[in-house]
Amino acid sequence: MKKRMFKAAFHLAPLAILSSAFAISIPSAMAQSSARSPVTLTSDVKIERVETGSNGKETTKLYAPGAVSVVPGDRVVFTLQVVNTGAEPAAGFRATNPMPDAVQFTSVAEDWAEVSVDGGTIWGKLATLKVKTKDAAGTAEVERAATEQDVTHVRWIFPDAIAAGATRTISYRGLVK
Repeated sequence: MKKRMFKAAFHLAPLAILSSAFAISIPSAMAQSSARSPVTLTSDVKIERVETGSNGKETTKLYAPGAVSVVPGDRVVFTLQVVNTGAEPAAGFRATNPMPDAVQFTSVAEDWAEVSVDGGTIWGKLATLKVKTKDAAGTAEVERAATEQDVTHVRWIFPDAIAAGATRTISYRGLVK
């Protein structure tokens, strides 16, 4: 059985967090042998709110961004559903998402996901990344540990093939700035 390699990227629009667009790109070696990818992507964005019921109990609810007024401090959940509609496993699949300008990264659900703090050049776990900045006087360049505020992209390189007909879900969270 032949395994195919795929790469995908999707972008969820900033505070028009209401809409999303994504695209699949196939590495050039695959582009010659396959005009279309059997992997489809569906993205979703929800605003997460904790509400207190009449009984005093807190409940977490998810809302479509158009169903509530989105304000700074709102928690946002970005979800991508990956489906292999093909007849063969899809190996080497990767999905990359730039952080929307209006949202600050807070976490990613999958422990095997990576982030970038430099626009997608260097990838790794947030705890291992560094950023260069100016010192307090603004005269010298210094290096510091990267934080959630520095994350520019999230990337998933699937560790195993996506079986034919299988569905996978990946997600990350952020806060509206």
